[in-house]
Amino acid sequence: MSKNISGSAGAMRNCNWSLSLLFLMIFSVTAQGQSEKPGPLQDIHALAEFTNADYNMGTLKTGKNTEFTVTIKNISTADTLEVTDIKVVCGCTTPKYRSHELILPGKTSQITLGFNGSARGEFTKTASIIFKGGYSKEIKFYGVAVAE
Repeated sequence: MSKNISGSAGAMRNCNWSLSLLFLMIFSVTAQGQSEKPGPLQDIHALAEFTNADYNMGTLKTGKNTEFTVTIKNISTADTLEVTDIKVVCGCTTPKYRSHELILPGKTSQITLGFNGSARGEFTKTASIIFKGGYSKEIKFYGVAVAE
């Protein structure tokens, strides 16, 4: 009978050892997953200057197409910027840009945002310029649309 008790104690030690090992493996995987998460992104304003990022279109006729240009200047001394996408809030805004164009330090690039005028009264629209590396810049334009 003492042999069975001893065998049970050995089984308990093995079970405890297995549970401890399982806990360590889970903790290790969790810790690795946390260390792989990206840290806080740098502010895009440390790398680029934008003209017309907050653009007042003034008063325009409802339904009249209009455009404006956003200029991006790379102000960094070593980092090359790359526009990968432009996200718009609705089909009323149309971006024109050179996808994946490299903007070298000290150089500029332009993006044209078109608006089809599908508004009445005051309006505010946004578009987000997405850069390689997870950076983005929100562009806002606004105005008043009046009937003809």
